[in-house]
Amino acid sequence: MMSTNKVWLSHYPEYIAKELLIPEKTIPEMFNETVENYPNHSCLSFYGKRNTYKEVHSAVMSFASALQKNEVQKGDRVAIMLPNCPQYIISYYGILTVGGIVTQINPMSVERELMELLNDSGAETIVVLNIFYPIVNSIMDETSLRKIIVVNLADTEESGDSCITFEKFLKSGDQDVIPVMIDSNEDVAILQYTGGTTGRSKGVMLTHRNLYANIMQQSEFFKGAFDPGRERVLSIIPFFHVYGMNVCINLSVFMANEIIMLPRFEIQEVLNTIKNEQPTLFPGVPTMYVALINHPESEKYDIDAIKLCNSGSAPMPVELMKQFENKTGATILEGYGLSEASPTTHSNPAFAKRKPGTVGIPYPSTDSKIVDLATGINEVPVGEIGELIIKGPQVMKGYWNLPEETANTLRDGWLYTGDIASVDEDGYVTILDRKKDMIIASGFNVYPREIEEVIYEHPCVKEAVVIGVPDTYRGETVKAVIVLKEGNHLTLEEMKEYCKSKLATYKVPRMIEFRNELPKTNVGKILRRAIRETESSIK
Repeated sequence: MMSTNKVWLSHYPEYIAKELLIPEKTIPEMFNETVENYPNHSCLSFYGKRNTYKEVHSAVMSFASALQKNEVQKGDRVAIMLPNCPQYIISYYGILTVGGIVTQINPMSVERELMELLNDSGAETIVVLNIFYPIVNSIMDETSLRKIIVVNLADTEESGDSCITFEKFLKSGDQDVIPVMIDSNEDVAILQYTGGTTGRSKGVMLTHRNLYANIMQQSEFFKGAFDPGRERVLSIIPFFHVYGMNVCINLSVFMANEIIMLPRFEIQEVLNTIKNEQPTLFPGVPTMYVALINHPESEKYDIDAIKLCNSGSAPMPVELMKQFENKTGATILEGYGLSEASPTTHSNPAFAKRKPGTVGIPYPSTDSKIVDLATGINEVPVGEIGELIIKGPQVMKGYWNLPEETANTLRDGWLYTGDIASVDEDGYVTILDRKKDMIIASGFNVYPREIEEVIYEHPCVKEAVVIGVPDTYRGETVKAVIVLKEGNHLTLEEMKEYCKSKLATYKVPRMIEFRNELPKTNVGKILRRAIRETESSIK
């Protein structure tokens, strides 16, 4: 019988399972199955060069064999520090094939960050793009690194005793890989470092089962919306980001889709790729959609080939969603996830009502509830605000070497997300903000997201972020930092008057600043923390 509080399950049609039986399957087994079933199907497309599943598999086996010849054992951490490129995917599945743990590293990491992650993970091998080789080499002696595998996307050579090019490394392997026993429930596949936007990065331990469960959940939830073996996935979200890794790589492979890779978001290159490659699916983040909306000639590039967009990583303002859909004809289904959940837990469904501004309903085999902020124990009534907590097979094993942090985040089988949310009578969840982003002004709780939604509705606004600025009288004052669309002009007074007409007085930004651009992570997420820090350094 359906639990009364899982009201969202009433929206599920008969053909979509509410609960899934997750088989004990590893990620390499999933990859090998697709290779067997679709050997000659295009797997990767990179600047017009295509590789079939069979070709990619052959390279994966060579890479795995070379790792074993270099004494990489089960449980060893192997770091990948690359942009989106074929070598990323070959390394990824090669590491997992030998029972290694893929340690994802942002290629933009500076020396200090890189050293921290390498020392925390204990990785002895790293696959790195040649332009970042000097940084890795300079800190090698202060880490446990022994081997650097260098990827040259252009024809340049690096040399050194501990350094080998990707091509030479592949050639040093063969197709004979010693089988490794992997326990899908217990063995960690990925160390996913949480961005560091909250202080010290934590290594999220995701097992093979966590990843496989989330792939199955997504595939089931979107059954009928996706056509396995026929979709072409525009993959610009960085693979080192959990969303790019499990949605663009693993889900694509599970469904035998073609992965169209771009190493960075450059608007003209993206438009040319859309025109030439005709992708059907585009997992993106709001800033990517903003760039496509604001390009004056985007309609000339066949962007209507895209039929479905998944928006994640940051909230998608409703006004932007409307504009993008009007321009492309595509449907944007906003979802929610976090590194600790492999990553996705909720999405607006393709099979039921979509509610813009919400992140939709939980996936199959996923439970979620909103609990009070004070104790984290009591479930709050419909429409009231609290912390979102989640339970499901995609929830992480824990944080790497951080038992206290793990115990604080995983309680009685529930993952405490740190996100403030509410749920409506249909079970649709609205994320208001990170717990730490809430502004308390004159004793009132103010949620930046709500104010940002209002600002985005103004026709002159391109991007906006709202923060709390320390104030001796009010505790915090609301400040909006705004980027206007090109060629638009607006005075501070006009913006304030506009906000006053739409918001309660205590929510109206008392401080407004216009800027030419906002700081972002290289996933395209607006860095609220960086704006806060600039503000406090001015004080």
